[in-house]
Amino acid sequence: MKKVTQRETNPFKYSDSNKRYHTFDYYVKHRFGGKCARIALDAGFSCPNKDGTKSRGGCIFCYGGSSGACGGDTLRSQYEKGVEAMQRKWKLSGFIPYLQANTNTYAPLDVLGKIYNEAAYLPGAVMLVIATRADCLGDDVVELILKMSEIIPVMVELGLQSVFDETAKRINRGHTFEEFLAGYNKLKAAGGDISVCVHLINGLPGESEEMMLQSARTVASLRPDMVKLHLLHVLYDTPLYELYISGKYETMDRDRYIETVCRQLELFHPETVIARVTGDAPEALLAAPDWCRRKTAVTNDIDKYLVEHGMYQGRLVR
Repeated sequence: MKKVTQRETNPFKYSDSNKRYHTFDYYVKHRFGGKCARIALDAGFSCPNKDGTKSRGGCIFCYGGSSGACGGDTLRSQYEKGVEAMQRKWKLSGFIPYLQANTNTYAPLDVLGKIYNEAAYLPGAVMLVIATRADCLGDDVVELILKMSEIIPVMVELGLQSVFDETAKRINRGHTFEEFLAGYNKLKAAGGDISVCVHLINGLPGESEEMMLQSARTVASLRPDMVKLHLLHVLYDTPLYELYISGKYETMDRDRYIETVCRQLELFHPETVIARVTGDAPEALLAAPDWCRRKTAVTNDIDKYLVEHGMYQGRLVR
């Protein structure tokens, strides 16, 4: 008798594997005809939470713009190095320039236009991703993004992290949930080929599991195009590290993180792409938790937990 695989019994519609959530790989495969790789780029932007406009020092977990890109190199050079590295790993159909470091809508409009155009026309690019804050989306910037979407599909990533304003103050986020909604709604109303991805972080100081679930529930109700679920990493030389070594912050337990992510996934509409279920941290900068270094093992255990508990993305959506 033929053994029935998890892939064959998977109840989740938007999957061609054992994954019970709408992965980014599944999305790009069906949109662009094959596997595509994001290439992280550092365009030299600053952040209003660092230069004194909103605050100084950034969010308490932020180290140098939260990017693995090669700051200092030209965009073209960074991109070519990234493409070469990715091509050694996979057979790829296209590449996604990812303006990741700091706040990539925080500059004069002519500077933004020059950088966006350069990124959009990089060889093999199929989509442009712009990471930013929802409070840095003036009408002129949104109009520019709309014009860019006539050249190439644009994904705008908004770092929300939590829907709770008390948490935002605790992590020195520099904006409220109301301000996030204003920027989010502006992008959603713009039209064009613009998608919006919202970031949430699990394990933020002072947050219970129910608060993390409520953040997911609230964001899910907005029906974003994509969501990234991250674990809070403690990086050396950050304010969060000082809290950690003083005993004022404890990292999230591995089993609790896996359970929380799986419960969050059930709250998101099946069509919402889950671009991440955990995050990366530079090996040399990561202070804690040590278990997150084994990212593949964590994602595999998320898959196992979903199967063992009969769970899948959108199961609780009505």
